[in-house]
Amino acid sequence: MFEKLFEPIRIRGMEVKNRIVLPAMGTKMAAEDGNVTQQIIDYQVARVKGGCGLNLSEVCAVHAPSAPRKFLALHNDSYIPSHKAFCDAIHEAGGKCGVQLWQGSLAASMDPKARILVASDLHVHGHTIPAVDVETIEEVVACFGAAAMRAVKAGYDCVEFHCGHNYLPHSFLSPAFNHREDAYGGTFEKRCKFPLDCIRAIRQSIPQDMPLLMRLDAQDDYLENGLTIEDVIAFCRLAKEAGVDVLDISRGNMITAGLKYEVPPIDIPKGFNVDNCARIRRETGMLCIAVGRINTPQLAEEILEQNKADMVVMGRAQLADADFCVKAKEGRLQEIVYCIGCDQGCYDGFTDPAAPFITCMRNPYLGKEAQDVLVPAQKPKRVLIAGGGVAGLEAACILKQRGHQPVVYEASDELGGQFVTAGKAPRKMEMKDAALSYGEKAKRLGILIHLNTPVDASLITEGSWDEVILAIGAEPIHLSIPGADQEHVYKSHDILNGKATASGHVAVIGGGLVGVETAEYLSEQGAAVTVIEMLDGVAKDLGALRKICVMESLYMHHIETVVNTSVKAVVENGVLVENEGVEQVIPCDSVVMAVGARARDHEALTEACEKKQIPYHIIGDAKKARRALQAIAEAHETARSL
Repeated sequence: MFEKLFEPIRIRGMEVKNRIVLPAMGTKMAAEDGNVTQQIIDYQVARVKGGCGLNLSEVCAVHAPSAPRKFLALHNDSYIPSHKAFCDAIHEAGGKCGVQLWQGSLAASMDPKARILVASDLHVHGHTIPAVDVETIEEVVACFGAAAMRAVKAGYDCVEFHCGHNYLPHSFLSPAFNHREDAYGGTFEKRCKFPLDCIRAIRQSIPQDMPLLMRLDAQDDYLENGLTIEDVIAFCRLAKEAGVDVLDISRGNMITAGLKYEVPPIDIPKGFNVDNCARIRRETGMLCIAVGRINTPQLAEEILEQNKADMVVMGRAQLADADFCVKAKEGRLQEIVYCIGCDQGCYDGFTDPAAPFITCMRNPYLGKEAQDVLVPAQKPKRVLIAGGGVAGLEAACILKQRGHQPVVYEASDELGGQFVTAGKAPRKMEMKDAALSYGEKAKRLGILIHLNTPVDASLITEGSWDEVILAIGAEPIHLSIPGADQEHVYKSHDILNGKATASGHVAVIGGGLVGVETAEYLSEQGAAVTVIEMLDGVAKDLGALRKICVMESLYMHHIETVVNTSVKAVVENGVLVENEGVEQVIPCDSVVMAVGARARDHEALTEACEKKQIPYHIIGDAKKARRALQAIAEAHETARSL
């Protein structure tokens, strides 16, 4: 099965057992000083054991003054031992590994003590970051070469040069960033000089049979006077002459909405960058790696069969399921836990200062691989689980795998809860599929499930239960204002679930995640929509990359947003609102309430548990309405603890 995907490939002296690459992804697992940690080794080795062909380290700083804390580094010999431990572990597990050499330019600003290097003067918030001088340019070139030499000593099988995402080499290459008038700027040839010097320095520092990969953007997105794909192809031909063997074709930059392409969320189509890869491969004659929301083995196989790429990056696919590759190879497709591009744990977790390291909504033990052993229950328990949403199902599956006897009771006629509803919003079908997959997994495990059966106090007190898990979720908040009970006023969940329709001019009250997605849904049905939000902006509860996509969609659908505005009443032919002390009526034919959700009342259930002295656990939205990331993680931990 998937013969092309699991076909070996030889690049110079390196043979990789299949065509799957785990790319360099930031994890925040590096040591404070930039050394490789055991946590990184455990995380990477789990993917090697899961069948991945080539594992790349996350970005690795080559230049000491501009190396940010908590990022891998290889800018002096003291780092070689920890990198050697990394390589040895990968090799022992049967994999191949490469290091991604990097100078981060603006990304160094994540550490206030790191020096920021930019190609040309950059004006930021009234402050000017001066262009890097020639002496430092030459120093950085030498650092790339020296770091490559250390990579050889550490035992890496290949080296990848990062020339994308407006890091320093890309910034020199792109006319959007490079406005220099010296030997490193101006003409295309001069803009190529710095990245080509870096490539030559690396090539001269590694053995002849060691492959050199290059990560770069297929084009510049959202950048005036940026690189075209034709520019990139011309540069790749020069890079080939300088010693690059493989092109790792990415997209995105960190200073515009193009950031959405670096860690593309569910809103971006699967394989969105593959055709760019195919063209670059065709016109350069080089080996190419396709990148961009390739999260199923079927899609990966299709890309390879159609000769659009020689290898495929499957990064977040392997964050969600460390055993993705082996499951695909063995045809165990139903068992794969698929990434859905939510970005909640990987990208949002990376940018959230409060998160110690990245995680994954679908894999709560990402970054905890050393602890990821399900301990069999010493004494199997009969556990009542109230609620068949994703939190309840996650708990049920873990309990069953440990040897307990969970029984799920769901009040509605289907499993998946609000995750299914969320998956009915535009561009989010993968979320609905994921919700349904939780139910399918529970059925495969043989878990007893009762639909159309709400849990009440008598079910708890009259049953024989050792533990109770309350995962009854949250319900939409009802806004108590005059006119809210009229027939033309609907709940957002009823709209998304197809239980109600709203047409004509629709006012959506609430501009959070549910409100804006309901607005998009209604707009696609032909309604003219106005979103009314009391805060100073809409979509404030979305992650950064999903927000970019949603805000673009609101603009493209001509959805009007009114902020800093409170709703006073639903009146005849409209909604009475107040903004800065001034009242007005926003005309509409229908009103949709989307002002958030609150945990369902579980007092009677907890009292029944206490009366019968049954230990109980409140998880997910039943405790507090939150993101799915937290709800699933909480369910997972609870089930492991029983």
